[in-house]
Amino acid sequence: MADLSLLQEDSQEDTDGSLDLVSQDELLSPLARLDKYAASENVFNRQMVARSLLDTLKAVSEDEGDCFAVLERVSRLADDSEPTVRAELMEQIPHIAIFCQEHRPSVPSAFSKYLLPIVVRYLADQNNQVRKTSQAALLVLLEQDLIERADVESQICPVLVDLTAPDSNDDVKTEAMAIICKMAPMVGKDITERLFLPRFCEMCCDCRMFHVRKVCAANFGDMCSVVGGEATEELLLPRFFQLCSDNVWGVRKACAECFMTVSSATSQEVRRTKLSSLFISLISDPSRWVRQAAFQSLGQFISTFASPSNVGQCFREEQVEDYRCPYRPSSRKEAQLCTETAAPEAAVNDAAKSASSSCEELLLQDSCSRAPEQRQEEEEGSVDLGVEGGGEQVAEALTSDVSCDSEAASESSRNPGDHCCSTSAAAVAEVPDAGPFEEQVLPPLLRCAPQEGTVLEQELYNSFHYWRTPIPAIDLDVELQGDKAPAEHCSGSPGSSAAPVLGRKELEELIENLEPHIDDPDVKAQVDVLTAALRATELDCHVPGSALELQDAERGQSNCFAVHNQPLIGDSSDTQNCESVRHRQDEDSDLGDNNLSPEEKSKQQDVVPQALLDQYLSMTDPSRAQTVDMEIAKHCAYSLPGVALTLGRQNWHCLRDTYETLASDMQWKVRRTLAFSIHELALILGDQLTAADLVPIFNSFLKDLDEVRIGVLKHLYDFLKLLHQETRRKYLYQLQEFLVTDNSRNWRFRSELAEQLVLLLELYSAQDVYDYLRPLAFSLCTDRVSSVRWISYKLVSEMVRKLSSNTALVTEFLVELVDKFCHSPKWSGRQAFAFVCQLVVEDDCLSLEQFSKHLLGPLLQLASDPVPNVRVLLAKTLRQSLLEREYFVHSGNSHQEALEQTLVALQTDLDKDVKYFASVHPGSTRISEDALSTASSTY
Repeated sequence: MADLSLLQEDSQEDTDGSLDLVSQDELLSPLARLDKYAASENVFNRQMVARSLLDTLKAVSEDEGDCFAVLERVSRLADDSEPTVRAELMEQIPHIAIFCQEHRPSVPSAFSKYLLPIVVRYLADQNNQVRKTSQAALLVLLEQDLIERADVESQICPVLVDLTAPDSNDDVKTEAMAIICKMAPMVGKDITERLFLPRFCEMCCDCRMFHVRKVCAANFGDMCSVVGGEATEELLLPRFFQLCSDNVWGVRKACAECFMTVSSATSQEVRRTKLSSLFISLISDPSRWVRQAAFQSLGQFISTFASPSNVGQCFREEQVEDYRCPYRPSSRKEAQLCTETAAPEAAVNDAAKSASSSCEELLLQDSCSRAPEQRQEEEEGSVDLGVEGGGEQVAEALTSDVSCDSEAASESSRNPGDHCCSTSAAAVAEVPDAGPFEEQVLPPLLRCAPQEGTVLEQELYNSFHYWRTPIPAIDLDVELQGDKAPAEHCSGSPGSSAAPVLGRKELEELIENLEPHIDDPDVKAQVDVLTAALRATELDCHVPGSALELQDAERGQSNCFAVHNQPLIGDSSDTQNCESVRHRQDEDSDLGDNNLSPEEKSKQQDVVPQALLDQYLSMTDPSRAQTVDMEIAKHCAYSLPGVALTLGRQNWHCLRDTYETLASDMQWKVRRTLAFSIHELALILGDQLTAADLVPIFNSFLKDLDEVRIGVLKHLYDFLKLLHQETRRKYLYQLQEFLVTDNSRNWRFRSELAEQLVLLLELYSAQDVYDYLRPLAFSLCTDRVSSVRWISYKLVSEMVRKLSSNTALVTEFLVELVDKFCHSPKWSGRQAFAFVCQLVVEDDCLSLEQFSKHLLGPLLQLASDPVPNVRVLLAKTLRQSLLEREYFVHSGNSHQEALEQTLVALQTDLDKDVKYFASVHPGSTRISEDALSTASSTY
């Protein structure tokens, strides 16, 4: 007992000491208390100081001197040797910055002088936690627009650029690169191009740290969106090609995930001629994860090909000129001619012809001034992308300006009779510098009808005019070079594409290297592609599209920067006008239609590259689920409306079979995805195609699982309003089926039905509403869940509005309403009647004369209801709705006396809530609050 008493005495002394300490702290001023704990050797005390800085600032906010004194102590606390204290301080910096912004008159320039240097210094802190905290704080400050633009440019950006220097720490470099990418959309185009873009391009080629390249690839789309199309095509696109052929699959996967964003920042021409083939290479990547990401982005990438001529809207606003104008305007005057849609077509054609003629004259002068020896030197100096450093050479080549020869070629293809002679001459002068895409475009231009003084096509065509060494010069064998002549004539034929990039020997070596791993399904797919290409080389004609597959198969043997041997990015002259390429493709497709089966012909179109569409349509192939992704069909279904919008309703035949396959997929998630978007697809296709192809699928979804039916139900109104009246009326018989669900507890299904019925009222006549929708509304008003009932009351009131134009129907409806609810044996039904009456009056669903005739008498009878909740709602309805209308207050009204008597009776009610709402007029209380206040008691 003695020991216990001593222990009690000791504890009492400790308590007294702590109380004395607390009382002493209360006597100190906020600054003195801050100084006391900031100088403590206890780490936790200093952490407490960091947490309490904002409270201290608020306490001394009235005194400007004390505010600056606190900020000076913040600067001293930032030098603390303990990382946890610095991290805690950095977490408080955004809150302190907001306080300084709100009290700027008291503490002017406090943030830039005291707080911003701390944030900048901590970005290079040795402790990982401190760096992470400072990076998060910096992003918050930028999002809240708390940092001046001058401070961003002078203090933050140089530090971040220095942190990404080659000699910087690997982790710091990766983190700084991530911050730069996240900052770019916040700081804008100007700062990004001047300060961040050069270092970003350099980091895309960091051969030592694949983590840095992965960060660049993951944020590539955001960077393209910030800098715009011109900088993207000149500087960023070559780096993107390098990243897409990186030897680390994670980098290539990141490129596939951001491909759509990159595509949206480029022109339609680059999108079609360069990015499409690059995306095909990602789809056939050796890594399953890369292929999976590519297929997930395929539909999104296809959607970037949308143009006004097909869908009536433009993917990017700045491309409206390009789509409407038959050529790219070279001056403001010509651009004005293009954008004036009401201008005569002849005026536009004249402007195009003048631009074409001027370009052709320049081409002739330039081509004549160059000697054949110079041309040969240029051919021998072509860039080899397969060797190390080739990518950088191509990047430099891409930065050169696009010459006007592409415009001349495209204009000549549209006006062959006017410019045949000049076009032919320009083509002859241009061919030695023409790339593979020029080889595709030029032959159709030369097939125009010969005129007087025009060289015949047979005289123009020879291997010198139509052949040059491909820019991605692979080390060709001697025998392959010896066989070049037959290949030249094959490539120059009207129905062929560019020459193969690999010979038989290379193909055989690739197949031999892959055969030991033939058990792998991915390797087997690559071997099949190479075998087919090998068989194709035995013929004198080149199989279209095989070059892309061969380049895809060669990826595994390239270095980390080796761009696939793509002739798309080696020369500025490759940037041909999109119309010229499309003209060539149209002729090729016409010549090759005889070799296509009827099924293949049904899939042909000219909106997007056919290879992309073929890959998209193959996503429903069951083998794809085994080799790519088990949910690949779901991704196909998710992006199908966007693909359909891009192709336009005139090309719906390309997608019809795919859509039907997805609609009957075994996975309910696939069908659910289609059910949620069927209304959007109907809007794209129009009423005729919707009735023929979508209505049967819509009917099957109505009988599907609840997980699928909810998708149809959520957009029931959006779909039915697109149908003809006769077809729409057929669904009146099926609406009651939505009341039956797989799970009776799925009350949200019935709630959604009530909301859709409110919208459907405008689609049907008053007679149809009375015959078919009235039973559903009354059934939902008696639902067990209060949330369903509240929406149903709104539905009933809107029905009253709909039927009010038909006196006979509205009278029958109101009589049934009184009978079912006002005289209901359940108090919830009588309460529902009061709710409906309140809504009818407040929303003016019925004239007050009709309301007084049919509903007012039964409503006043509820004053003697035995349930207080019913009388409470009646008191609210009388006070807040009826007595607010001058019609019921007027002394000449025959119902005024009955209203006053009922109100007096409610004011003397035994229930205090009824008495309160009958006596006082709480103006803020309305039906929404009533529903919430009574929800618990009426569930």
